[in-house]
Amino acid sequence: MKPKIVLFLVTIFLFLNSNAQCAMCRAVLESEEGQTAAEGINNGIMYLMAIPYILVAGMAYFIYYKFFRKKAQN
Repeated sequence: MKPKIVLFLVTIFLFLNSNAQCAMCRAVLESEEGQTAAEGINNGIMYLMAIPYILVAGMAYFIYYKFFRKKAQN
């Protein structure tokens, strides 16, 4: 059980520290002085990237739970 917890924590910390800007966005936004727009764009990209993974993981968990719950009751 402990390796799963460690893997989960490492994944969360890597996710929070990653940069998700594409090369074109980065080139345009690096020329800006305040860097506030770059942070906003990066946060938006991370949000758009994370939602499909969360939905698929939730569906996989639901299906996994349903299959093993039925086997335990029979």
